[in-house]
Amino acid sequence: MIKNEKQYNYSKECAKKFEYSISVIQQDEAWMQNNPESWQCDIDVKKSHLMALQKEINEYESLINCENKQPIRIKVENFNKLPDTLIKARIAAKMSHKELADIIGFEEEKIKDYEAKNYRFASFSEITEISTALGIEFDNAFVKVDFDEIEEVKKVAEQWRRRSKGKELQPK
Repeated sequence: MIKNEKQYNYSKECAKKFEYSISVIQQDEAWMQNNPESWQCDIDVKKSHLMALQKEINEYESLINCENKQPIRIKVENFNKLPDTLIKARIAAKMSHKELADIIGFEEEKIKDYEAKNYRFASFSEITEISTALGIEFDNAFVKVDFDEIEEVKKVAEQWRRRSKGKELQPK
């Protein structure tokens, strides 16, 4: 996810480099003749990276260019993506880190740090304050509880615990 102007400009530079690289490879007749599978694979990989980068660039441009006349909708795929939503909402609101910090009584550096670390160390109450300051509301929010996923997590956790116990019991 592109979080600021610096990352945006760098992403645009990278996209140009991917486009150039793809065009150079496409013109490499010798490679295409000698190893067509490798040639096509390299093109496909670069195109895939370019498409992902262009998607992020387009998303950032839509956020910075949105008009604040009506609410926007930001999709949250899962709870782990909530930090992205907070950042996207701040960008769309054209609000600086300092402005957000001033509204909720935080230091600017704290907001910058939270965003840099994807709100990993923010408390639930801080996230709630920030989402309120950004005008975030859930619209038709549904949560899917995947019971198969729960069982899979249980199995993985049990395997992890067994491995951890095994390491503790081994003589040093």
